[in-house]
Amino acid sequence: MSTIVAIVGRPNVGKSTLFNRLTESRKAIVDEHSGVTRDRHYGHVEWNGKKFSVIDTGGYVRGSDDIFESEIRRQVEVAIEEADIFLFVVDVEMGITDLDDAMAAVLRKSKKKVFLVANKVDNPQRIAEAAEFYKMGLGDPYCVSSISGSGTGELLDDLVNELPKEFVDLTEGLPRFAIVGQPNVGKSSLLNMLTGEERSIVTPLAGTTRDTIDQRYSKYGHDFLLIDTAGVRRKNKVKEDLEYYSVLRSIRAIEEADVCLFMIDATSGLNAQDLAIFSLIERNNKGVIIIVNKWDLMEKDSHSVKKFTEMIESKIVPFTDVPIVFTSVHDKQRIHKALEMAVHVYENRTKKIKTSELNDFILPIIEHTPPPTVKGKYVKVKYVTQLPTHTPQFAFFCNLPQYVNEPYKRFLEKKLRERFDFSGVPINLFFRSKNKEDK
Repeated sequence: MSTIVAIVGRPNVGKSTLFNRLTESRKAIVDEHSGVTRDRHYGHVEWNGKKFSVIDTGGYVRGSDDIFESEIRRQVEVAIEEADIFLFVVDVEMGITDLDDAMAAVLRKSKKKVFLVANKVDNPQRIAEAAEFYKMGLGDPYCVSSISGSGTGELLDDLVNELPKEFVDLTEGLPRFAIVGQPNVGKSSLLNMLTGEERSIVTPLAGTTRDTIDQRYSKYGHDFLLIDTAGVRRKNKVKEDLEYYSVLRSIRAIEEADVCLFMIDATSGLNAQDLAIFSLIERNNKGVIIIVNKWDLMEKDSHSVKKFTEMIESKIVPFTDVPIVFTSVHDKQRIHKALEMAVHVYENRTKKIKTSELNDFILPIIEHTPPPTVKGKYVKVKYVTQLPTHTPQFAFFCNLPQYVNEPYKRFLEKKLRERFDFSGVPINLFFRSKNKEDK
């Protein structure tokens, strides 16, 4: 196992800014309001040839009745159990607070290595002010400015000296499955249910998840990364900068995923925003399954599933070859079937077909049903091959590629899907001229 370093501290001391600085990313949302980070957020750091994992956590609170703060506190406690080393961030502007003392007591009790990080030391005068933190009994404070990066080099120098061995990224190259959809459709509940861990905070309030959360899934012969995302809303409903950044991270998660587990609310049907998300998945050539969650809340008869499926397919044309799974995450109904379908879609997305097999199948079909003539000219397809891309794409070499229309492309796509099973995967067909003299 690699060394895990947790960034901890009370709210609004700059933990997420430090996380972004160390990981050289913008993965963690940063905002001037406290309580922005709600879930544990993981990243990787490399310094002086050594690597380690780092966790960004929500601000530690105690004695609060607020539903989010109590959940954040629980997430921090889980991170403390997971981590090997702590970066305890305090604010030199505010000095020592009661929450700082409470956090220090928790860390001392853990008996693990703690680096005391005095943040917001933006000028030489504040170095002297940081001396106050000696009384916490956690050793010399490291004076840093997370925003400018000042002092972080010295911190990392000493930190990597504590690493017991080199970091090995066991998740590199694993398939990435992103759980996407509108807010409050059950994405975080699905992640927690599948992994058996309360990795993402779940509350009845929409918009609880703000960052994207990665979790390795290694069970029942499967091994991949599950990514929980913030819900994607229409632009005119994204009123806060904070939520805007959450939406951007969800879009980025879709762009970086191999397969999207696209969740919709059965009680709401498939609305315009759902279709916008589906279109984003399709445009990025991602594998997709549609998970109709909260199916337990629907009044059903023997034809309910068929009717709902037909409704979905009528709205997502022409890309209708998509697995649809009806689930109830709350009642643990068919969630593992959804996962099995996602794995199957990933296999379809990475499928490679031999050129000989492809031509033996498709050329007789083209000969029997050739492309329509244009201006008295006949399109003759010579051969077809699958391109060496990450997603299924096929090149058809012919004499007049400019005359092949969209209906005929869809006809060929349908035939390929019937023969080779590309369920859940957008496929692209390209018609090219084999010789420059072809006109």
